Amino acid sequence: MASFRDRRLAAQDGLLLYYRDYGDPLSRRLPLVCLTGLTRNSADFADLADRHAHERRILCLDYRGRGRSAYDSDWRNYDPRIYVSDIAHLIAANDVHRAVVVGTSLGGVLTMALAVLKPTTLGAAVLNDIGPDVVPGGIARIMGYIGADQPQPDWPSAVRYLRQLLPTLSIRTDEGWLKMAQATYRQGADGVLHFDWDVNLAKPLLAQSSSVPDLWPLFGALRRIPTLVLRGALSDVLSPETFARMALVKPDIERVTVPNSGHVPTLNEPEAAAAIDAFIRRF
Repeated sequence: MASFRDRRLAAQDGLLLYYRDYGDPLSRRLPLVCLTGLTRNSADFADLADRHAHERRILCLDYRGRGRSAYDSDWRNYDPRIYVSDIAHLIAANDVHRAVVVGTSLGGVLTMALAVLKPTTLGAAVLNDIGPDVVPGGIARIMGYIGADQPQPDWPSAVRYLRQLLPTLSIRTDEGWLKMAQATYRQGADGVLHFDWDVNLAKPLLAQSSSVPDLWPLFGALRRIPTLVLRGALSDVLSPETFARMALVKPDIERVTVPNSGHVPTLNEPEAAAAIDAFIRRF
């Protein structure tokens, strides 16, 4: 396993953010900036980082309210605009001028937003199972579990719960499911395992209207940026129709379907790993 440096950064409002810092800061290769899904944290990118840390720097952020970053006392700050500001601070604090940004789910939406707000920063982009349209059913499924903790007494119980909750994940081994559980739960002071995110992050989403904002203008900002999009063949968030339309809007986009995977591919599947590794190594 590649070693990483534990880093912390004060956000614009003083909240303390955590990130993993892999690789050589002086490498001439473009660094990777890895952005997770809605409830996830930097541990999700450990295997991807292991594959690339020998040749470039990699920054993996825990958004506020996730992982080892501080929880926000005001749930209204769990907002994509705040997340983008936090990411911009991370990039500036580490003197990163251009990067390959890898965004999973929400991280892909934030990547598109960066293309609008920080276009010169994106040397290339990877969108993992996300596009400018999202399937309402998939969002409803995710919202069904993120806003309430599901404590588990031990790791085997956590694994069993996640296998039930996320049956379309492409994880095939007991070891893989344990790693997933360890990146999803943390042990609390009560000795019980709890979700490793602030369940209050669901409140802004529930407070919003049912209408989903039009993300196509954000996607359009990627028109001059080399982009790879991965879609899980069983995804209930990125539909085949949106996946196809993305290629019509941006003909040079590279698209890969990951078989036997739902939302989201882990990026360790052979098809996903081959595609993303080859894409990243061009920059």
